[in-house]
Amino acid sequence: MADTPSQSDAAGSGYMLYHSIGQYPGKAQDMGRALTAFAECWGAPDDGQWGYALGQRQRFIELWSRLLNAPASSLTTTENVTSALAAMIMALPADALECRAVLVAGDCFPSLHFLLTGMEKRYGFTLRTVALREGAHWVEDEDVIAAWGPEVGLALLTWVSSTSSHRCDLETLIAHGRRQGSVIGVDVTQAAGLIAYDTMAVGADFSISTSLKWMCGSPGGGILQVMPDVIARCQPSLRGWFSQDDIFSWDINAFSYAPDIRRFDNGTPSVMACVASVPALEWHAAQDWAAQRAKNRAMCATIIEAADEAGLTLASPRDADHRGGSVMMRLPEGVEAQAVLQILRERGVFADARGSLLRCSPGFVTTEAGVEQLVKTLRTVAQAG
Repeated sequence: MADTPSQSDAAGSGYMLYHSIGQYPGKAQDMGRALTAFAECWGAPDDGQWGYALGQRQRFIELWSRLLNAPASSLTTTENVTSALAAMIMALPADALECRAVLVAGDCFPSLHFLLTGMEKRYGFTLRTVALREGAHWVEDEDVIAAWGPEVGLALLTWVSSTSSHRCDLETLIAHGRRQGSVIGVDVTQAAGLIAYDTMAVGADFSISTSLKWMCGSPGGGILQVMPDVIARCQPSLRGWFSQDDIFSWDINAFSYAPDIRRFDNGTPSVMACVASVPALEWHAAQDWAAQRAKNRAMCATIIEAADEAGLTLASPRDADHRGGSVMMRLPEGVEAQAVLQILRERGVFADARGSLLRCSPGFVTTEAGVEQLVKTLRTVAQAG
C-alpha cells in the first residue's frame, strides 16, 4: 500500500512524458477557456471572426518568435515538423539540392526520414544517413562531420534525439557546415522550451519544431523559422492567397510572393492549434526557466543514479551539458516493457517505451514523490532481472 500514490500525488507528480506531451498546472482549464472563447466568437452572427482568429495565430507567432529570438517576420505556423521540412525543401532553389546530398543522422525523428526517402528521387538529391556505431545509442558528432563535405546541399541536425536525449554540438556542426556551403536546418523539438535556443546566435538557416513536448501546447501547432537572407532565395511550391504581401490582391495573373516568411503560407491558415496553444505559450513565457532547468537536471540525476543501481544500461549521456531533458534506459532482456509501464501507471507514474527502451522526462508538474515512485519501480525491475 505504501507504493500506491495518494490522490494528491496522482495529479501529475509522476508525469514523465515531456518528450511526447507537455503538461503544466491548470493546462486543461486554460485550454478549455481558450477554445470556448473561440467557439463563442466563431459562432456569433457578426463580423468579428477573422480578426479574432488571425489575432490568435499572430499571438502564437509572436510568442514563439520571442522564445527563439527570431528576426522579425521570419517565423510562421505549420502543422508539424514534417510539413515544415517539406515546405523548406519544396521552396529551395533547384540547384541547392539537385545532384547533391541531403545529410541527416540515423537517430533523427523517423517521420523526417520517411519524408526524405520519399522526396529523394523527385527532387534529385541523394539521402545520406549517418549511422549509429555498433552498440551506440546516438550518432556521434564526429561521424556527422566525417560524412559532411561540400557535396551536401542540405543538412538537417537533430538538436536533441528523441531516443537517447543526446544533445549535439550545434556550434561545432554549424561551423563545419558553413565551410561546406550547405543549407543547414535544426529540429529543436525535443529541447525547445527547456533549453535556450537563440536563432541569431545559433546561425542555422532554418529551424523547425512543434508546440508539443516542453512547450505544452496542442497537436497541429508546428513552426517553421527561416533566416531572412534564406527566405529571399526561396519560392515555395505550395502557395496561395496568404503567400502574398497583399492577401486581398485578386488578380489571378499577378501573383507575387510576400517579401518575408509569409511567402511560406498558402491558403487560409489553420488557427485551432494556435488558439489551443497560446495559453501554454503564455504560461511558458512567465516561468523562471533557470529554476525549471535546474529542477529537471536534479531529477534526471536521481533517475540515472537509480538506473545504475538497478543495473540498467543508460541510453542517454551522463553529462547534463550533452543531454536534453530526458533519461532513456535499456530494460534487461526478458523484462517486458509494457509490464513495467503498467506497474508505473499503478504507482501514478507515466512514461513510455520504444521496444526495450524506457523513456522518462520529468518536467513542470513532476515532483520528487513521483520520481521516488519511478525509483522504486526500477528497483523492482532489478529484482526481477
